[in-house]
Amino acid sequence: MAEPPRVPPEMFRFTATDRSDLNTAVLYAFGEANERLETALTVDAVRARLREVGWYAPVGEQELTTTLKQLALWGLLDVIFNHAGSFATAEEYERKNLRYSLTRRGEAAFAGVQHAMAMLASAGALQTAVLDAIADRLGELESLLRDPDPGRNRRIFASLRELEGHLDGLRDNTRQFNGELQRLLRVEGTDLTTFHEVKGATVAYLQEFVTHLEQRGDAVAAALREVAGHGVGVLHARALDGADLPKVPGADHATPWLAVRAAKWESLCLWFAPGEEGSESGGVPRVRRLHDVARRAIVSLLQVLDRITDSRRRSSSAAADFRTLARWFAGAPSEDDAHRLWDAAFGLGPARHAHLGHADAELIPAGVPWQEAEPVEVSALLRSRGRTERMGRTGKVRDVVALRAERRERAGKERAELEDAWSALATTGATRLSQLGELDHDTFGRLLDLLGRALAEPPDSTGFRRAVTSDGRVEIVLRAPDDGADDGAVAVLRTSEGWFRGPDYLVDVRSLGLGREREGARGRAPDERGRGSAGYRERAAGA
Repeated sequence: MAEPPRVPPEMFRFTATDRSDLNTAVLYAFGEANERLETALTVDAVRARLREVGWYAPVGEQELTTTLKQLALWGLLDVIFNHAGSFATAEEYERKNLRYSLTRRGEAAFAGVQHAMAMLASAGALQTAVLDAIADRLGELESLLRDPDPGRNRRIFASLRELEGHLDGLRDNTRQFNGELQRLLRVEGTDLTTFHEVKGATVAYLQEFVTHLEQRGDAVAAALREVAGHGVGVLHARALDGADLPKVPGADHATPWLAVRAAKWESLCLWFAPGEEGSESGGVPRVRRLHDVARRAIVSLLQVLDRITDSRRRSSSAAADFRTLARWFAGAPSEDDAHRLWDAAFGLGPARHAHLGHADAELIPAGVPWQEAEPVEVSALLRSRGRTERMGRTGKVRDVVALRAERRERAGKERAELEDAWSALATTGATRLSQLGELDHDTFGRLLDLLGRALAEPPDSTGFRRAVTSDGRVEIVLRAPDDGADDGAVAVLRTSEGWFRGPDYLVDVRSLGLGREREGARGRAPDERGRGSAGYRERAAGA
């Protein structure tokens, strides 16, 4: 494992002095000048820039000069002499001859301060749009790599940098959101109402993010494998050609640039497809670990919400009672008072026979003290065994092995029926409802449920309506027929219980849970797989 980089000890010393505010403002002034392509500033120019970055406190000539010299001693500023000018006095020479500019260390320190302040002001997020953007950029790179034209290298470079930017955003946002989530799990809010709302909103946010996370992760992994099929070295070589790095004699800019690209690609593989070409490690993709972390956080938050709800239902909780008792102990005037408080809280327990009563309790008035009341017979077993009666042997536990086997068999049969129904409805493309023909009654009921889910969803920009089952294993895509001549076409579906008439929609039913089986079947002939429910019935008839 590589050693962590060593930060120069004086790079951020300007933030720990008495003039830290002025030092930071001066760096921001030079940063503002760099934005305007002004690389060097005089003392007067620095003073003018200070007001532009929000520093309005008066700064003396000597104080500003001392600050600039100190920043130069720390290696953050360069001092440039203007030998071509003519100056009448020493003060004019000091003010106009000396010009200051940021060094590379100064630029790094300024960027570090900006990044730190941005991290403090930002909030982490789990953005599914970033996953979609990563998949899109990988698809664009795969399309560009198929074209050997060198003119495409500039676009390859731009797409690769966009891909790396999306990956950095995903990592930073995920890391920051996970930290905030763990702090949320540890913090106990004083305002229970606000605390309850914050945790409830977080649970809803996590549930929405986790819904299609696996599908998006698999899509990125598939696109990553397609790009890796062209060769990661080829990708980076063409991106290097499109980067147009400066060719300075004696300086090698290509080697460190390629090293950074290789590290970025390795990080991308770790997130989505460990062990692929260009990756040196294997294991579980980090996007799946993120899925597990989100699910565990949902469970933890729901448990905390349950505890909060239970505590709000009671007028007092055990934790609140112990905290109140601790305050009483802390405020006890003396040790004897603390002992008496202890005896009152923990030392007074009821006798084990105090629950026993007389044979005829009505003969003893309620106001008679125990000392004057008639004695109560106490069983000898109460002292030796802790109970008043001799208990017999417990009943035999019923054997439930056969019941479990029966339930397991029934569950397996229901699961097989469900799989057969989804297989019967699965299509390999857009299919009209009228082509489904005759269906089993249970399969027809599941088709109606899918159609109802799809029609309840609003159409997207392409006119498609999409919906998935509650378990997320089956997806339906529905749209009206493309040809206007058949807009009024009617589909008739027949079952053993009757027939159904409705619009002849175009549907595409996909069994997401059977995706691997379909990939294994891609090598077979189309007539062996069949198409939709008709292919399923043909296979069943052949069997």
